[in-house]
Amino acid sequence: MGVLSCSTMITSTIPTAKAFEAIVNANNLIPGALLPVLKSAEVVEDITSGESNREKTVKHKIEALDNENFTYCYSITMADALGITLEKITYEVKVTASPEGGSVCKNTSRYFTQNDADITEEKIMFVKEKAIELFQAIEAYLVANPHD
Repeated sequence: MGVLSCSTMITSTIPTAKAFEAIVNANNLIPGALLPVLKSAEVVEDITSGESNREKTVKHKIEALDNENFTYCYSITMADALGITLEKITYEVKVTASPEGGSVCKNTSRYFTQNDADITEEKIMFVKEKAIELFQAIEAYLVANPHD
């Protein structure tokens, strides 16, 4: 098994505590925040979305959660997107205050490949871009709905 790591840093106008809460509780925001992006979203035991008549299911496992220091680590342990290439993906998130009053979200992703599978940087960049789009959709939703 190989491991490939990459990091992302995203700044936001959302205050630190609110941004962290949104990341940790993203499953509560997904239906409202992502409906402009997805055809439909339904939160059940797993996060499921219908896309082109295919069901996509993702199972998350919380590895660590520190509400005081705004750190969160979770893994995707089963998903259609993992296919036969990846065993799991682990995300380590740290949210800090920005000097402007918003927040900075630092994310380190680790991709654990199955056997000798090779994962390209192009695939990682695609996933990274989707993660940024997800964060931006949640941020836009929170700006439009400050009481959620």
